[in-house]
Amino acid sequence: MNNTTALTLTGRNSSHFTRVARIFAHELGVPIELDVVYDLRQRDAERFGGHPALKIPTLHMGTKSLWGTENICRKLLELAGRSGDRSFVLCEHYADDALRCAQELVWTAMSTQVQLRMGIAVCKLPADNAYFEKATASLIASLAWLEAHIDEVIAALPSPRTTSVFEVTLFCLYEHLVFLRSAPLEPYPKLRRFCEDFSRRESAQATPFFMDAKP
Repeated sequence: MNNTTALTLTGRNSSHFTRVARIFAHELGVPIELDVVYDLRQRDAERFGGHPALKIPTLHMGTKSLWGTENICRKLLELAGRSGDRSFVLCEHYADDALRCAQELVWTAMSTQVQLRMGIAVCKLPADNAYFEKATASLIASLAWLEAHIDEVIAALPSPRTTSVFEVTLFCLYEHLVFLRSAPLEPYPKLRRFCEDFSRRESAQATPFFMDAKP
């Protein structure tokens, strides 16, 4: 990596999408500074690191920027000089359809959490709205599928490996559910055990969720 180029990530300490990128950076030994978005209700793209869709995270590399968690993980591998290192398993390396389905459910569940959080907790819209009721049903059904298939999905990942997008995103999803108390988690003991194991990683311990206090 070019050590003269400082990397900044526009995001939040309470964001699971942000944490995925930060865990990848930590696993790769790539220093990265967090530029916090304090209010997600803002409509100024510059406060989202220039992201026109008003999303996080955004990676800044000098005068260049990159949007999207998965894109950022790929770029971090490149910046670390390890773009061909298959021990970091990216989505395009998946060869198993159940694993591909599982990853789709994790991304979907992460987005659904954002919808529920923004709609109900932040914007104070009624939780019994049909839109949020369907979103909640979608989240619960996704977690149930992941619980039922977690063993075969993990077994389908290439081995040996350092980590994978699937493992990092699943961990961040589950931890985010715990952090925000978004859904009852008692029905998912296998997911809990997986996340307990992953939480022992230094990268997980270095990136805990917390609410950013506006200075």
